[in-house]
Amino acid sequence: MLSTIFNNFHYSVVIILMMTGLYVVFSSRNLIKKLVGLSVFQTSVFLLYITIAKVAGGQPPILVDDHGSGGGGGEDHHAAAAANLMAGGPDTSAGAVSHQMSDVLYSNPLPHVLILTAIVVGVATLAIGLALVVRIREVYGSIEEDVINDIDYRYNLEGTAD
Repeated sequence: MLSTIFNNFHYSVVIILMMTGLYVVFSSRNLIKKLVGLSVFQTSVFLLYITIAKVAGGQPPILVDDHGSGGGGGEDHHAAAAANLMAGGPDTSAGAVSHQMSDVLYSNPLPHVLILTAIVVGVATLAIGLALVVRIREVYGSIEEDVINDIDYRYNLEGTAD
């Protein structure tokens, strides 16, 4: 029981961060605090995908030259092996393929690459959100939702901003 809790501890951290970010977004009336809450929520999603993508005992998918460092013979060997597998060559029987696949356990780098891309997109959208908050502050004189809604209501009702 206790080992299960410790093995899945990252899920509880992700859930706590996710709910904290969501609570800040819903409960806060300040636009900056809402952006911080969204960033915390987004970070929890990043952590979730990164922890799920971890393969226990997995190695990076880097092919090493087994024939020495000279001449590039290893690259030709790996290219020939890949061509044989793609073309259905002599080593593609079910037993040979499963034996080749079970020799080394590789980690999939794709989830990590996608998270790096999502981090860049998240930073860019946060920058745009902060720029919008600055512009809202210039126009309304506040970044509190209640004040902004009150000014909008008075403008629509009376036709003046003052």
